[in-house]
Amino acid sequence: MSSPDTILKLSNIESYYGPIMAIRGISLEVPRGRIVTLLGANGAGKTTVLKTISGILDPQKGSIEFQGKPIQRMEADRIVRLGLSHVPEGREVFPFLSVRENLMMGAYPRKDRAGVADDLERVYGYFPRLRERLSQPAGQLSGGEQQMLAIGRALMNRPTLLLLDEPSLGLSPILVKEIFTIIKRVNAEQGMSILLVEQNAKIALETAHYGYVLEIGRVVMNDTSERLMKSQDIQEFYLGAKEEGARGERRWKKKKTWR
Repeated sequence: MSSPDTILKLSNIESYYGPIMAIRGISLEVPRGRIVTLLGANGAGKTTVLKTISGILDPQKGSIEFQGKPIQRMEADRIVRLGLSHVPEGREVFPFLSVRENLMMGAYPRKDRAGVADDLERVYGYFPRLRERLSQPAGQLSGGEQQMLAIGRALMNRPTLLLLDEPSLGLSPILVKEIFTIIKRVNAEQGMSILLVEQNAKIALETAHYGYVLEIGRVVMNDTSERLMKSQDIQEFYLGAKEEGARGERRWKKKKTWR
């Protein structure tokens, strides 16, 4: 049983895509009210972890506890109703629905109209550009605006845990900074727990309180973000110069153990 201070606990989770094992005995925890990040090279299993938590994939082994209750192999819509929202990689907005209709889709499990109206105003406060485009089809928004909409839609569920998969993907540095400022605001102002997958390790570690490093479906390192930032391995593989990063990516794939 997880601690009252732990909102999410994974214990020895294994998930497969057909016959291929994608995550191999992963265990991790997200403390209540904190931001935790998952780092790793492409194909390390980060997205698979989020899909397994949110019910898109069923784990073959292990357990997942959300707010002290087991949710492994639970239907995805039931998990959403428990207070967990997932913003997938690639945004996945409804392109032919308006911005407002997309946002209201995030509130579909809720019956409290006054609370929904309050949260709609809160989302507009975080993302003023969405208010300016309320009646515009979501497919006509820029990539950055679609990312804002995807996050705003997830917030309309009023989740206690938010899963974010690559929120910086395809965005300009200015928009990345803006999105991550909002992520920190949501955590600070609402006390919302966040599990973040992000390729930009520097901004992920600057945003998160704690981090896990995945390699080929396994956790190979975990620590506070401050200590990970100072780790020689993290600096070598993630925080070096651009050309060093490319060489580090190749060395990462060959590396078998951490120092």
